[in-house]
Amino acid sequence: MKQQSLNQTKRLVYVALSIALVFVCTVFINFRLPIAANGGLVHLGNVPLFIIAILFGRRFGALAGGIGMALFDVVGGWFLWAPFTLVIVGLMGYTVGAICEKRRTMTAYVLAMVAACLIKVVGYYGAEGLIYGNWLAPMTSIPGNLAQIGVAAVIALPILAKLRKNMPDSSWTEDHK
Repeated sequence: MKQQSLNQTKRLVYVALSIALVFVCTVFINFRLPIAANGGLVHLGNVPLFIIAILFGRRFGALAGGIGMALFDVVGGWFLWAPFTLVIVGLMGYTVGAICEKRRTMTAYVLAMVAACLIKVVGYYGAEGLIYGNWLAPMTSIPGNLAQIGVAAVIALPILAKLRKNMPDSSWTEDHK
């Protein structure tokens, strides 16, 4: 019983730290792209989201990404976006983790990030269409979303390659499910 309690406490701490890491990278490491009419915010919150989802699995990815980035929306004054972000980014983290739980290859990581990119583009297109009542205007945010995932992939993939060399595959998700 005591061991099970310790494992649950450990999992809770890992999830909380993961949420905090995604939040901090979203809040403090961001810049605006001049290519998007809506401002084109690009942040690095997707970097820890991808790494966490790949290392710790779909549940951690969903919680860290969804909650961490939704907190950014709340703190940043984008309250209306928070529920959409919670679902869209939570689904991104879940998908990346689900794809990579079974396949631990760089190809799987890239495919998982492409899937996350599709979820982001389609999800935020739909959210913007609902919020603004216009289905043409959301097209202007697509370049920023593509850039955001592209930048995150370029940063996360070399980090993951280095981690793969130093960690046995069996230690990645077994203790964290």
